[in-house]
Amino acid sequence: MSRASVNAALVIAALYTFFPAMWMLLAAAKSSTGIMDGHLLSFSDFDLLGNLRALTQQDGGIYFRWLLNSFLYAGFGSVFSALVSCAAGYAFDKYQFRGKEKLFGLVLLGVLVPSAATVLPMYLLATKAHLVNTVWAVLIPSVVNPFGVYLARVFAQGYVPDEVVEAARVDGAGELRIFGRIGLPMMRSGFATIMLFQFSAIWNGFFLALVMLSNQNLYPVSLGLYIWDQGVATDGPSLISLVICGSVIAVIPVIVLFVCLQRFWRSGLTAGSVK
Repeated sequence: MSRASVNAALVIAALYTFFPAMWMLLAAAKSSTGIMDGHLLSFSDFDLLGNLRALTQQDGGIYFRWLLNSFLYAGFGSVFSALVSCAAGYAFDKYQFRGKEKLFGLVLLGVLVPSAATVLPMYLLATKAHLVNTVWAVLIPSVVNPFGVYLARVFAQGYVPDEVVEAARVDGAGELRIFGRIGLPMMRSGFATIMLFQFSAIWNGFFLALVMLSNQNLYPVSLGLYIWDQGVATDGPSLISLVICGSVIAVIPVIVLFVCLQRFWRSGLTAGSVK
């Protein structure tokens, strides 16, 4: 009875978890009429090709411009954020300097601050720097990741032995060369983990772009779909199928990135369990 109860609870939890994803897949293949009628589980009103065709034609095909913008923001932002975080975490672990722990405590304090609370100060700074309504207004804040710095320091402590760093110094290697040739390769699982977290956060976030950008050609896909969704009440239900179909397409890059990087992430999570 206990095994049956556990299996039943797992089945219910799986259905609860995957039902929204199943709903999105079915709704993306339905026409606007089929979605509004609420008959998503029926085998009628399928029009996936029509939805894709309408997605390429809506507003001159701007959806794929938004998709490229998201690749730009999330791709470059996550890579540079992971690199900066790994360098900062490595420095916090391997170097001794005055006020190190207090400065690291300030970094941890940044983890506790919600990202939405920093948008207005960043907007004021971007206004002073004349970066509002440019790519840099979204890209530069994406590089800063306090949680990534904390995570990188943990990985540096676990994966980069002090003896290896000292041996490289004895051999005459410079600090940048030690980090680039020894420290960063040893922290590659941490680099992949930080990059994956940051890519997902940038790809799904839209509030920063909503405040910083007014040119629709610079919108990320999350903000563009939000604008379309807000227009459903005024422009009619024809946009519903486009929003859902576009949302399904926008999820695919995150899934592909996770599948490609999961071996690095899994090795980072399990390393240290076996000597």
